[in-house]
Amino acid sequence: MAVSVDLPLHIVWSGRTSYSLDRPKSRMTLYRTVLAEGLSEDLTALLHHRLLTEQWPVLRRLISPYIREVWEDAFPELLRTAPADTTAA
Repeated sequence: MAVSVDLPLHIVWSGRTSYSLDRPKSRMTLYRTVLAEGLSEDLTALLHHRLLTEQWPVLRRLISPYIREVWEDAFPELLRTAPADTTAA
């Protein structure tokens, strides 16, 4: 059974609003969108710790340096998932 997430209007106001957690690219786009546009309560409601950690090595290159820095400062375990050659990127 496919699991999908529909984002609220305040996060995604145009274009695609529904994302499949079963499809890696869709899930990556969902997480990227929520990190960039979500409110604090959206982050806790829509992001899953294990999935975020698993996706972080790629996801960190798709988000702004500011968002990446905030998240890696708040959650140092994310830095441990990043390949050594991209930590300073």
